[in-house]
Amino acid sequence: MWDTLAWLLFFFILIGILVIVVYQLICFADLEFDYINPYDSASRINNVIIPEFITQGVLCLLYLVTGHWMMFILAVPYLYYNIRLYARRQHLVDVTEIFNQLNGEKKQRLFKLGHLVFLLFITLFWMIYNALEDDNV
Repeated sequence: MWDTLAWLLFFFILIGILVIVVYQLICFADLEFDYINPYDSASRINNVIIPEFITQGVLCLLYLVTGHWMMFILAVPYLYYNIRLYARRQHLVDVTEIFNQLNGEKKQRLFKLGHLVFLLFITLFWMIYNALEDDNV
């Protein structure tokens, strides 16, 4: 029972991170199609970057505490990349360089999105597996 609840918690945390990354991609798309000015786009994106990093760190910590080692190993590269960006002070979007960095930033978010979708499918599989296993007991 507790394992199923843990997987459910992981699932909702991953959904939250996915929403943040998709929001950033939408902000970049709005900027690309000139629906929003660079200052507003950069400030919206910069406001959700730190919560994304913290949520990913909490998710990795929960994987580690609950003993889901394989999921922890799969989630660590994403956390390492975020920590490396933060340590190099490259995590925020620069308003003056946003158009020059637009394609690179979008690709970065798309890779993050792909990694998160992969983790989400694995989490969904294990959540369903544990729920069915609990029913059989």
